[in-house]
Amino acid sequence: MKQQSLPPEHKWLYFFIGLAVLANFSGLFVPLMDPDAGVYASVSKNMLLRNNYWELYFQGNDWLDKPHFPFWLTAYFFKLFGVHTWVYKLPGILLVLIGAHYTYLLAKQLYNQTIALWAVFILLTAEHIIISNNDVRAEPFLTGLIIASIYHFYNSLNRKINWHLVAASFFAACAVMTKGPFTLLPVGGAIAGELIIKRNWKQLFHWKWLIALVLIGIFITPELYSLWYQFDSHPEKIVFGKANVSGIRFFLWDSQFGRFLNKTPMKGKGDPFFFLHTLLWAFLPWSLLMYASLVEIIKNGSKKLNYKNEEWLTVCGSLLTLLIFSLSKFQLSYYTNIIFPLFAILTAQYIFKLRSGIFSIIQNVITGILLVGGVLLQIFYSPSAPPLILQLIIICLLMLILILPRLHLNKKLLAFYRVGLASLVINLYINWFFYPDLLKYQSGSEAAFYINKKHPNIPGVVMSVYSPVFEFYLRDGWSKSDTSILYHQPEPGILYIMQEELDFINQRGIHYEMIKELDEFHVTMLSLKFINKKTRSKELKKHYLIKLL
Repeated sequence: MKQQSLPPEHKWLYFFIGLAVLANFSGLFVPLMDPDAGVYASVSKNMLLRNNYWELYFQGNDWLDKPHFPFWLTAYFFKLFGVHTWVYKLPGILLVLIGAHYTYLLAKQLYNQTIALWAVFILLTAEHIIISNNDVRAEPFLTGLIIASIYHFYNSLNRKINWHLVAASFFAACAVMTKGPFTLLPVGGAIAGELIIKRNWKQLFHWKWLIALVLIGIFITPELYSLWYQFDSHPEKIVFGKANVSGIRFFLWDSQFGRFLNKTPMKGKGDPFFFLHTLLWAFLPWSLLMYASLVEIIKNGSKKLNYKNEEWLTVCGSLLTLLIFSLSKFQLSYYTNIIFPLFAILTAQYIFKLRSGIFSIIQNVITGILLVGGVLLQIFYSPSAPPLILQLIIICLLMLILILPRLHLNKKLLAFYRVGLASLVINLYINWFFYPDLLKYQSGSEAAFYINKKHPNIPGVVMSVYSPVFEFYLRDGWSKSDTSILYHQPEPGILYIMQEELDFINQRGIHYEMIKELDEFHVTMLSLKFINKKTRSKELKKHYLIKLL
């Protein structure tokens, strides 16, 4: 039997998805950013160096903030490939790609292959997905784990106990061991919402969900044991300024509901509209389409004759999570990444329902804004150029945008292809031109690179500078001290200090050798004055590497 060839449209979609995969790997070698990525990387590095996979340590202290799964996986990759930037980022990116695969499977099952391919293209070109695959934290892991769990739970419906239920429970447990029980919200919301709206009470109250909870409980036992081993079995340890702290309680309750109720050391303001306006840029270039798709499916699905014909999995999973996050007092822009696969499916199916050309116009405008934004960034920031091959790739993509009308593509979808490619162009520019230059102003990583190169086998010492990436990148030891170090017989080590500490040393006539003066800027808090090369120098602070004499 002759195998059917792929439609031309699908061939181009596979090609564009391949380009999107490239864009998500494009920040693989960009140095880590302080503070969060530096903390995650340092904790994983400490796990490997201590050969202790039960306990989490950061800067020599017990660390109770996040669960273990990302650190286990990252430490394993460190063990396989060595401690490098690209090795730290690789597990998170791979989990996002696994999430893209499950997005394809779920969208194909709910709709068709064309919509499934578009869903993958939309997901991998969404702005905050590409950003998160450069500045890797917990969210890339969750993006893959949650959609995998939803897919397998959905396939366990109307079936007896089978491997789908076990796989779904495993992925759900890994998500819980990545950021706590709240990660079950999109999973439970998607499945329960679908069953409730369609009044499938038999499946909703099926006893297999108890089996799933038991399985999740079994799969998270490594996390529970680790927390008991490090904290609950050592009530004498001082954590958060007090003794007798239960790691298990913190994991199951305090870290989740504490942040929701704003009862943790880190406080938030809790704007109920925060995620609604954050998604406008975080899900670019697809955000307006995504909002329109939500309105459309709710409006059509509310009709008595239509509610059983619509799929509610994606709507319920995304909206319930968005609602809970919006009610929370502690909010960060990257929280919603975990439901981007659901948004991608919603957006993809909506594109094929469009009857008006208004969104083609809107997407063309967004394309123009993205490309003009890149040009303005080049003019005002003026980063140094990367290798020629990288420049040629971006130029070829720009040419591809121009010749799209000549390709064998659905003319009604040209604006959507174009805006997706524009997203790739701007993100490749950011990861290959902008970020490598920007990270030169992150003094922690620059200080570590300098010591490694010019003063190997000499440890680094910090006093009050908080720079996790300095600890991560130093090859030959890191320690923290206070001003008492200044009055003792100098020990081998290079001090990494701020201007205030240098002034203190100068005022007391302490002898030292200036090793390196470093420009410092908080690179995750960009400002227009910093971006503008003419006013940038006024925004910079000074950090120093010195050696006591």
